[in-house]
Amino acid sequence: MQLSKFTDYAFRVLMYVSRHQDELHTIAGLAEKLNVSQNHLVKVVHFMAKQHWLITMRGKGGGIKVSAAALAMPVGEVIRTLQGNPQLVSCDAPVCILKSGCRLKSLLDEALEQFYQSLNRYTIAQCVGSAQPIELIPIKQQPM
Repeated sequence: MQLSKFTDYAFRVLMYVSRHQDELHTIAGLAEKLNVSQNHLVKVVHFMAKQHWLITMRGKGGGIKVSAAALAMPVGEVIRTLQGNPQLVSCDAPVCILKSGCRLKSLLDEALEQFYQSLNRYTIAQCVGSAQPIELIPIKQQPM
């Protein structure tokens, strides 16, 4: 399974703001630090705020912080939410003629569930690791 860019960017934001909990972050600042398009981050941050993973404050002196609930979230559940529960294979579009006697879809569904359960052994806080701020490595912006 390949994670979407949306999921990738969401984890970058979660991990960065988790490591820098004493600061308020702006989308523009995060975009620059994480080398991600500001337009993409607006969507990602908005989604995560709706999930109550991020706390957003408007106006002068406002910004973005990670919520305590997000730090305790299991990684597998975060990925499942961000990915939108994708299917690894579809037997219906187009309809597969082998559908009635095939077990591949159920095996892949089981494997995907095991993937999520394996990741659920860890929390977002555990992904961040030490309390030291993340040192960013400057890289050249890639065109989208």
